[in-house]
Amino acid sequence: MDEVIRLLGVLIDGFRVVFLFVLAAAAIGAAAAWAERARQVNAFGSIARFARQVMDPLIAPVERRAVRFGGTHGNAPLWWLLAVLVAGALTLGVLGFLRQELAGIYYASRGGPRGLLRLTVGWTFTVLQLAIIARVVMSWVGGTYSRLGRPVWWVSELMLEPLRRVLPTFGAIDLSPLVAWFALALLRSLVMRAI
Repeated sequence: MDEVIRLLGVLIDGFRVVFLFVLAAAAIGAAAAWAERARQVNAFGSIARFARQVMDPLIAPVERRAVRFGGTHGNAPLWWLLAVLVAGALTLGVLGFLRQELAGIYYASRGGPRGLLRLTVGWTFTVLQLAIIARVVMSWVGGTYSRLGRPVWWVSELMLEPLRRVLPTFGAIDLSPLVAWFALALLRSLVMRAI
């Protein structure tokens, strides 16, 4: 198991380097596409041809969504660059999370029943905190009542509804997710010390 954890660490380090190169190339390509769209370069020059031939097919899916949500065609290269950045960061985050959880399972199993109890309690608090984050994000994008949103809403509402009764209201701002997230983090540290 140590080998798998070490291999994941090497994979994450390698992906980080590759991602930096991809991000640099994406930034150069997005700058060329933006310059071509903003008519900052000669329309028949090599930069404009590169932007039209190479970058436009890559940017097109992001551009359709950006324009649908009120963006402009000229800003599509910047949105595409942001999408590349977010995709790489999410991939690094998932790989890091996977490595951390595998290490946690391995070391918890070596710690006997107490280690497995600590792992289970830690996972429970993590799921509750992720449910709060997912609920907030889904409320922004309108997915609260989707097939995935309903269970997330139900789990998070068990914590948020009592807090809403206690917390003062601030107009349209709901502070209960923020308070619940920090309360769970504090409770988690207290419970983990007690175990």
